[in-house]
Amino acid sequence: MIQPKKYIVYSTPTCGYCRLLKDWLTSKQVKFESVDVALDPKRGQEMIQKTGQMGVPVSIITLPDNHEEIILGFDQARIASLLGL
Repeated sequence: MIQPKKYIVYSTPTCGYCRLLKDWLTSKQVKFESVDVALDPKRGQEMIQKTGQMGVPVSIITLPDNHEEIILGFDQARIASLLGL
């Protein structure tokens, strides 16, 4: 497994896919920062500026080579491929 330099999950408490993503990451022992955009509008704006999207979940993964990947939704296959899971 490749441990990312930084992994941010933008989510809301009522989002089922957000819970599934965070539970899956936890089960795979991937460390991540969870940002609740409902409670932190400033970070929500940050997410929108980076992605052009308002929907959650959004993953922003900074890999060891500093390359940043943005993943919209719970794209388990893409995340697994990026992290070597």
